[in-house]
Amino acid sequence: MNKTIFLSYLLDGNTPTYGNRNKFITEKKSDISKGDVANDTSISTTTHIGTHIDMPYHFYEDGQTIEDFDADFWVFKKPLIVELEQDDLIINDKLIDKLKSIENIGYDILLVKTGICYRREAEVFWRENYGFHPDIYDYLIENFSNIRVLGFDSISVSSFTNRILGREAHKRFLNPNNPILLLEDLDLKNIYENMDFEKIVVSPLRIAKCDGLPCTVIGISNG
Repeated sequence: MNKTIFLSYLLDGNTPTYGNRNKFITEKKSDISKGDVANDTSISTTTHIGTHIDMPYHFYEDGQTIEDFDADFWVFKKPLIVELEQDDLIINDKLIDKLKSIENIGYDILLVKTGICYRREAEVFWRENYGFHPDIYDYLIENFSNIRVLGFDSISVSSFTNRILGREAHKRFLNPNNPILLLEDLDLKNIYENMDFEKIVVSPLRIAKCDGLPCTVIGISNG
């Protein structure tokens, strides 16, 4: 029996952001409890908040935005899930070594679970988050060429402790000529490495000409 689970978080005022710089703010414009006819809420936020996708336009003026991807792009039928026990805040050799032991059967999305999702309520989640070395992009392009999204439970591909390397990682992955999009701050608490998914569906907000987009992500397992 198939089981459908969310792999994305709700957005609220407590949602952590990279460097703790931004907040998700809601404001009632009309309120039934105050005599108005209907509830109407406005929001103010960065688009790089909660579970979200980074578009190439984030780091390239000529980079792709949501208009450049059709609906089929967001349905992944061969997900690869990897769990890492990571000491260094920059993920590199451990992930590549693990990938070397995996036969590529046409995987189209890679999800990396570091376990930092279990500490999302703590300051360490954004202050000492795991980042990804730019060389991982090169390895994926050469050995897992069907992968079009890298997703993970860390708040960003850039570790807050090494933002210079993080900028290079963003630029490498989001290269408009051959991008691997970045799906950041996934809720991976309820998945494990050998879990069998029939498909994973990523559903970004369709905001025109935008560099990042909050997403709802759903996994459909094979029981």
